[in-house]
Amino acid sequence: MRRITRRGFAVAALGAASSLLTAGAPAPSAGAPRREMRGVWLATVANLDWPSRTKLTAAEQQRELRAHFDTAVARKLNTVFFQVRPTADALWPSPYEPWTQYLTGVQGRDPGWDPLDFAVREAHRRGLELHAWFNPYRVANHTDPRRLAADHPARRHPGWVVPYGGKLYYNPGLPEVRDFVLDAMLDAVARYPVDGVHFDDYFYPYPAAGQRFDDDEAFEEYGGDFGSRADWRRDNTDRLVHAMAQRLDAGGQQEGRRVQFGVSPFAVWRNLGSDPQGSRTRAGVQTYDDLYADTRRWVREGWLDYLVPQVYWPLGTKAADYAELVPWWSRTVDGTGVDLYIGEALYKAGDSEPAGWKDPAELSRHLTFARRYPQVGGHVFFSAKEVARDRVGALARVVRDHYGGAARA
Repeated sequence: MRRITRRGFAVAALGAASSLLTAGAPAPSAGAPRREMRGVWLATVANLDWPSRTKLTAAEQQRELRAHFDTAVARKLNTVFFQVRPTADALWPSPYEPWTQYLTGVQGRDPGWDPLDFAVREAHRRGLELHAWFNPYRVANHTDPRRLAADHPARRHPGWVVPYGGKLYYNPGLPEVRDFVLDAMLDAVARYPVDGVHFDDYFYPYPAAGQRFDDDEAFEEYGGDFGSRADWRRDNTDRLVHAMAQRLDAGGQQEGRRVQFGVSPFAVWRNLGSDPQGSRTRAGVQTYDDLYADTRRWVREGWLDYLVPQVYWPLGTKAADYAELVPWWSRTVDGTGVDLYIGEALYKAGDSEPAGWKDPAELSRHLTFARRYPQVGGHVFFSAKEVARDRVGALARVVRDHYGGAARA
C-alpha cells in the first residue's frame, strides 16, 4: 500500500460508489485550520441513545432526534457523530442492507421516513456538523442467523459470518467482505451531504475469554505471505481503512466535496512493556495486539483526517492515565496533519470506580489538562443521552469552565 495524504488528495480511485458523491462545499485547502471540536456520539445500537425505544411513531422519533440536536446546541457543542449502521443494517433506504431493527423492532421493516436525511438537514439547520458513524463488521448482538431479515446479506452469504463472543461478525479476512462493507457504507455518503465518515473501536472483536475467532479457512487462503495470523489480521484492517480513505478522496476529487474520515479507537495502541514506542500504560487490551488495529500507523501514514482515542480513564489512573495518553497521542499526531480530538467518558462521571470519577469536576480537569497540548483540537463526549441528563453536572462544569464563547478555529 502506498502512502496517501488525506488533506492532499494524493490517492487513486478504488470503486464505483465514491463516484456518486453528491456535490457539497468545496474542499478546504491543505492544512486549513478547523474549529475546535465539541462533539457528541449519538448511538443507535440497542436503542442506547435514540430512538429511546422501538415502535415509536415517525413523529415521536423525529421529536426525540430534534431534542438531541437542540441539547447539543444548548451545551455549545458543534458536531454530532450519528450511528447510522449499528449492526450491518441501515438508518436510510439502503440497497445493500436492511432497515435497522432499532427503529421499528423488526429488522427490514420500513419506518416510513428517512432518518439519515432528516438528521443531516436538522443538524445543518442548527450549525452542527454531522458525521455518519459506521460499525464495519458487527452483524448482530446474538449468534442466530435465523433472527436476521430473510434477505440479509449475512444469510445470503453464510460463509462471510463468524460467531464469536455471543455475537455475529463479518470476517475481515475475506476481500469480498471488505468490498461489500465499503460499498454499503459509501452508499450513505453518496446519497447525503454528511460531513464525515466515522469508525469506532470495533474492527476485529474484543477478546472473549476461552473463545477463538474462527478465520482458519480465510487465513489458509489469503494469509500465506504473512509471518503470523496477527500480522495478516492487521493487514486486513489496514486495507479497510486505507481503501475508505482512497474512495472518499476519489469521490471528493470528482465532485469537489470534502468528506472527513476519522476513527475513534480504544486509546492504548500498545503498552510500553510490549513496544518501546508504546505508552507508559498497563492496559489489558492493546489495539495493535488484540483488535488488530494499527492505529498509530494510520496516523503516521496520513490515512485519516482525525483520530478520537477513547481516553476513558481519570487523571492518575495507574493502568492507563489520562495524563499519559493525551501527551502520547499528541506526540504521535505531531507533524502528521491528522487532527487529534480526545474521546471523553461523560457516561462515567459520578461513578464510584475508578475513584476519580466521583468528583463532578474531573471531566473539566481533563479539558484543562489537554489545553497544554496544542495538538489537541477538541473533545467528543459519550454519549447523547448523557449529554441530555448530565446526572452529576459534569458537562455543565465543562461548559462553564471551557465553552464560554464560540468554538475556536
